[in-house]
Amino acid sequence: MKTTLFYGFVMALAGSLLTYILFFLGYHDSVEKFTTAQTIASVVGLLIWITCLLLGIRARRDEVPAHEAFGYGRALGAGTLIALWGSLFGSISHAIYMMFVNPDFREVVVQSEIAKMEAKGVPAAQIEQAEGMVRMMTGPVVQSIFALIFGFILCFMVALIVAAFVRRPATGTPPPLA
Repeated sequence: MKTTLFYGFVMALAGSLLTYILFFLGYHDSVEKFTTAQTIASVVGLLIWITCLLLGIRARRDEVPAHEAFGYGRALGAGTLIALWGSLFGSISHAIYMMFVNPDFREVVVQSEIAKMEAKGVPAAQIEQAEGMVRMMTGPVVQSIFALIFGFILCFMVALIVAAFVRRPATGTPPPLA
């Protein structure tokens, strides 16, 4: 439990550091830079997930005696817990970021969505109607709930793949009973 908690925390911390780096570099200030920030966050975030899951599942595997199998199920269980802790801590840090560090972030996201609709040729009346829904969905609490749920689901999907590479069959014979 401690191992998965640690790697989940590290995953969330690395994601938060990425967010703050993008913020301090000015990628969360304007709609034009926000699209680039989304791409960077997606690619680097996926690398963070893969790295933390790989290291965390390996660390959990190393805790299991070599004579015991550490199969796909155990590896996936460890990956699932890492994903759960990472999503939980990540959603909390996302709420803190949106409420206290960069309260204007919501407006950048809303303007980005409006710009996407305008680029698709959506009529102004529909854009105005959709803006209210976009504003509601980009609030800090709603975004944190989405980060928790969808972050867990997506990270679990990555754990499904990573667990296949980290499993280990039992080696040797178990130690004799005393």
